[in-house]
Amino acid sequence: MDYWSICLLFISLFGTILRTGGVELSFELPDNAKQCFYQDIEKNATALFEFQVVTGGQYDVDVILEAPNKEIIYKQIKTQFDSHQFTASMTGAYKACFSNEFSTFSHKLVYMDFRVGDQSSLGEHVTVMTQMESSAQTVHKNLNSILDYQTHHRLREAQGRKRAEDLNTRVLLWSVMETITILVISVGQVYILRTFFTERKR
Repeated sequence: MDYWSICLLFISLFGTILRTGGVELSFELPDNAKQCFYQDIEKNATALFEFQVVTGGQYDVDVILEAPNKEIIYKQIKTQFDSHQFTASMTGAYKACFSNEFSTFSHKLVYMDFRVGDQSSLGEHVTVMTQMESSAQTVHKNLNSILDYQTHHRLREAQGRKRAEDLNTRVLLWSVMETITILVISVGQVYILRTFFTERKR
């Protein structure tokens, strides 16, 4: 591979990094609360919006995605997880709002991923790609798939851990209640038996 091919490969990689962007985070959504996040998107850019309720309540949340002109692009009521891909119709700040206003006592942990730009390829080539360039593109796609799988499994692990902790708390409370009940019944039985014997002595 000559010098110019290597330069073209690095320019393609750098261009892909510049063309793609977004927000990926997990946040806590209190009960009776609403939180909004903003992402600047250029016109005709492709965007992918994903979310998942990791913990809390019935694992559901209200979601609204709005364009800069207040047009509702996407809306879901009491949904646990979903994804929505769209092409921006105008340049500006797109707003994604999560609402837990229907819940009065359970706060939730929500994961959100807002990707902007084409992340599927390393850029278009006018000439035929060399073997090294095609290998780099394959590695790029595989790494993106690995990141998606890791994120998915981390969320599943967090859900499982939270459910296990909740189950442990419930089992502990149930055990304490059973212990108290057994003690109360034991004391009651002893008291009743004592009253029987004291009445006979009289």
